[in-house]
Formats: sequence, structure tokens, C-alpha cells
Amino acid sequence: MLRTSLRLACIIPAALFSLAAFPGAAQENAQPAATPEATLPSIIVTEAVERELTDRVIATGTIRAVQEVYVQPLVDGLSIRTLEADVGDEVEAEQALATLNEDTLILQKSQLEANKAKAEAGLAQYRAQVVEAQANLDDAIRQRDRATRLGKTGTSSVAEVERATAAAEVAEARLQAAQQAISVGEADIKVVESQIADIDLKLARTAVKTPVAGIVSARNAKIGAIASGAGEPLFTIIRDGALELVAELTETDIHRIKPGQRAMIAIAGGRTKIEGEVRLVSPTVDPVSRLGYVRIDIDEKSGARAGMYGNAEIIIDERTALALPLSAVTTARDGSYARKVEDGVVKQVEVAIGIQDGGFVEVTSGLATGDMVVEKAGAFVRDGDRIKPVPAASTVSN
Repeated sequence: MLRTSLRLACIIPAALFSLAAFPGAAQENAQPAATPEATLPSIIVTEAVERELTDRVIATGTIRAVQEVYVQPLVDGLSIRTLEADVGDEVEAEQALATLNEDTLILQKSQLEANKAKAEAGLAQYRAQVVEAQANLDDAIRQRDRATRLGKTGTSSVAEVERATAAAEVAEARLQAAQQAISVGEADIKVVESQIADIDLKLARTAVKTPVAGIVSARNAKIGAIASGAGEPLFTIIRDGALELVAELTETDIHRIKPGQRAMIAIAGGRTKIEGEVRLVSPTVDPVSRLGYVRIDIDEKSGARAGMYGNAEIIIDERTALALPLSAVTTARDGSYARKVEDGVVKQVEVAIGIQDGGFVEVTSGLATGDMVVEKAGAFVRDGDRIKPVPAASTVSN
């Protein structure tokens, strides 16, 4: 044991002497030192480039008719004889959709025409009476004048003169009565004529016509039913077949919508989007739901149907602008930031953002075209860190 300890005591100093005398040999046997580049973290970076961006607002709602027109009978109390249109038919303005039974009206017109003939006959009698009364009045006037002349000469008595004067007055009164009878008879005829005209109008209205062109969306008329203007409409017409999407928007979005803006509409079950245009923006917002509505015109040839559910992308603005992926921008209360990479060094820069389109956001200031930034804003790097930039395109290709 003592011998072994003495041997180790001799070997250790000799080894130390050899390392001090030959430092190169120690370096050759040591592991090669790692370079600083190999120890830097690899961080994915992306380039700020210009791209087409679209600012849009998403809205959902129901497709409805722009204007529904109710077709009601203009004559009450008549039964429906025939139906000339059905749901889905395209109709023209003033086209007959149904006809009413006119037998009752024809009977009433015959009775009125008979009353008119009777009134005309009575009028003829009144006119004959006027002629007779006029002749009697003329004769009475001559008798009165003659008696008055004779009375002045003393040939006729005062009583005879008074009787002749009274007879003339009576004759004049009868003439006036006959003339008034003529006026009454003429008025009676006008009343009957107006009644006949009313019947003629009702006969013309037994054809139930639509006032506008469009598409029949509902039909409640049934043959044999009694038509009434106070009941449900016989037909409902979508005027000109015009449809619109009535969509609801939040109060934060509705102020960005203006009439005339373009919209792309997807309907349930549709494979292609329909192009539309904002027609009307609600001037008010519901105080409870905080929602307002917009009305978007839809092409009637698009295949959309009233009652369908639709999803609209209202285009607010379209432009080419500098953009970054949304993941490359951090937004806080005090602003938005990106981590710019220059010569492998991270530098946090403040940026102003604009349109957000899909996974990209517009950068209006703070960066220039071609600048490289950290793609994932949440990456564990800080301002001033040195990194090994890895372009996003190369990571995708690998």
C-alpha cells in the first residue's frame, strides 16, 4: 500500500510537468470549441411585401322580396269563376289572374236599364206638360191683358179683371211646376245612368288583375269562394321578381356600410356566390339587440328564393398595400408592434395597421417593402436578441 502511494506521487508531478511544458499537446487532445453561430436560436422570419387586400364586413340574414304586392278583388260578394295564374308564374302588369262570376251584375244592369227607360218616358211626359202649361199661360196672359184694357174703359168689371189676373198667375205656376218636373226627371235619369256606369265598372273589374309585373309568390284564391276585399289577398306578387338580402349588423360595423357598396352573397345550398349591391342602410339600431339591418339587392336570375338564408361579404375597400401575416404583429393597448430583424438582431418597431384580410394585415407605417420580421410575434425573443433567421418559404419547402 505504501509502495503504491509512492508510485502515484511520482506520476502526478510528472504529468503536470508535461502539460506545462507542452501546451499544444493539451489543445490537440481537447474537443473543438463551438462557434457562436451554431449556438444562436433559429427563428422563422417573413418578408413584408405588397399584396391585394380587401376590407370586408360579414353579414348574415334572410332573402326577401323587395316589394310584395297584394292583389285583392275590387268587387265584393261575387264568387270566383276561374283562376288564370298559379304560384311561380311570371305575370305582366294588368294581366288577369282570376275572373269573378258576373251573373248578378248583369241582372242588376238589366233592371237599371229598365228603370232608365221608365225615367225617360216620364221625362217625355213632363216635357209635354210644359208645352201645354206654356200654351195655357200664354192664353191666360192674353185674357188678363184684354180684361185690363176693358176695365180701363169701363166695359169690364173689376171682378172680371181680377179673375183674369188670377188665372194668368195660376197658369204661370203650373208652367214652373212642369219645368221643375223636367229637372227632376232629368236628375232621375242621371242617377240611373250613374248606377249603370257603376255596374259597368264592376263588370270590368270582375277580371282580377295585377297592377304590376312580377312573380306570383302566393295564391289563396279558390274557385267558388266568395271574393272579399277585406279578407286575405287572393294573390301575392313579388314586384318585378326583385329580391334582396336583409342582413343584420352590429352597431360597430353598420356605420361602415354605405349604399352602392358591392357584396358577394352565398346562399344555403348554392355552389357559387351571387353578386349584389347595398340598396339601403337602416338609419336606426335596435336599442335592445344593438343590431341594425342592411338591404342588399340580388339579381333575380341568380336562382335565389325568398326565405333562403344568406351570408354576405360586403366589400368596403380594395387596394394593394404592404402587408404582414397577422401572427407577425402584436397589438396592445399602447399600439401595434412587429419584431424587425436586421443583420440577425431583433429590433421591436411600432407599426400602424389598417385592413385585415384573412390571415394578413395591412402595415401603413413602421416598415418598408422587403423588411424581414419575426413571423411568430409570440416567439421567445426580445429586443436586441441575436438570432439565426430562417425564411418562412424555406421552412415550407422543407
